Amino acid sequence: MSERKMTSSRKHHLKSLMLSIANGLLDEEEREQEEEKSRYMAETCPPLSMPRGLQELQEFCKEIHRRIDQIDEERYDLGIKVGKSDKEIDDLKIKVQDVMGKFKKPVLRKVRMSADAMLKALLGSKHTVNLDLRANLKQVKKEVKEEEKELRDVGDWRKNIEDKSGMDGRKKMFEAET
Repeated sequence: MSERKMTSSRKHHLKSLMLSIANGLLDEEEREQEEEKSRYMAETCPPLSMPRGLQELQEFCKEIHRRIDQIDEERYDLGIKVGKSDKEIDDLKIKVQDVMGKFKKPVLRKVRMSADAMLKALLGSKHTVNLDLRANLKQVKKEVKEEEKELRDVGDWRKNIEDKSGMDGRKKMFEAET
């Protein structure tokens, strides 16, 4: 069977039909929510009748406080239920990631930490030994090169110039090179 492509006018017509149906469903859902809200308000909040006397007013205030306490308890219970369901959702997401085998590793931050602080973090407060890494290093004596000794032994530069000045100095310089 060969599949024929749909014409653009047909696509446009179907798209407009789907949008009109979706718009109708959204309107109906919004109307149902408004009805639900008005029904709930009628149940929980009866019409207000203001009392005429002081005694009636005090009873009315006590009734309002009792309702407020009851609503606060319901709000607290719902908050706990939402927290539990959020935790369950997070746990299920983790399980799904484990099953899928695709786990994104978090980006690690660079932390500058000394060896003592690292051991303290790993071992807890039991670790009290301070590590002095430089104490265990091998001592190396510096060898002085002979060229540096000769340069130090030369002494005052003015004396060398006076020795090399004149014919005698040049003669000494050539004799020293050969």
